[in-house]
Amino acid sequence: MTYAKDEIMTATDMVRNFSSVLGSLTKGKSKRVVVMKNNRFEAVMIPIDEYEKMSEAVTILEKIYASTKKKSDG
Repeated sequence: MTYAKDEIMTATDMVRNFSSVLGSLTKGKSKRVVVMKNNRFEAVMIPIDEYEKMSEAVTILEKIYASTKKKSDG
């Protein structure tokens, strides 16, 4: 995956600017923030509504996978 330069933030900068970063996410100014620590991508911060959509999609996909697996096993 690729990230834009303005989406990447060091862990130190995240700590220093947490409130403004959170505000930017919740107001829709940013869609994600990638947190780097020791020059490695460590985490991604996204708005809760996006997380809930992704979580729901995973649940649906897991059900589909389980259903197709049962059909192929039986």
